[in-house]
Amino acid sequence: MLLATSLLSADFLHLEREIEWINRSETDWLHLDIMDGVFVPNLSFGFPVLKNVAAVSSKPLDAHLMIVEPQKFISEVRDLGVSLMTVHYEACLHLHSTLTKIRQAGMKAGVSLNPHTPVEILEDILPEADLVLIMSVNPGFGGQSFISQSLDKIRRLKAMIQRKGLSTLIEVDGGINLETGQQTIEAGADVLVAGNAIFKSPDPISIIRKMKQL
Repeated sequence: MLLATSLLSADFLHLEREIEWINRSETDWLHLDIMDGVFVPNLSFGFPVLKNVAAVSSKPLDAHLMIVEPQKFISEVRDLGVSLMTVHYEACLHLHSTLTKIRQAGMKAGVSLNPHTPVEILEDILPEADLVLIMSVNPGFGGQSFISQSLDKIRRLKAMIQRKGLSTLIEVDGGINLETGQQTIEAGADVLVAGNAIFKSPDPISIIRKMKQL
């Protein structure tokens, strides 16, 4: 199981300090939620901040673009040194082209689904995705409660991946803690994204270690 620590829940007044202990932890990826206030009702951080984050992070960068027309920013994301770029199915008119261009830029390509979007909609595009990100909360804000129906979506997506003989990873983001993390892994998830459960803990490194042991 891979763990991606979400920077959205960090203390932005002391961001470098936060990233330093993340670097020392057992987390696998640093998850970056990029929001535009249009596709989702919130703003997060832009490329100037991300450039500085990338300079001090030793973890692979997992960029989740919750924005309209994400294809316009593939080169900027690549130039940050991002390993994996995920775009939303709901935000891409030409998803096949976008995933292809992400791969051509040298990154892994991910596609994300909002809670209301069925996994079956990815039937024809799944071979082009290195990762599928299941949103287990409505995107835009951290600290929300896990949507339990997401577990069935994960199971159905896992069955589809196995039926097609693919190695596509399943990532789950939203309301992840030790309890819901265990449930999503049992349902078939490969990557957990956790923010509040880690940053709000009195011992974040210990929580990361416990999540890695799920």
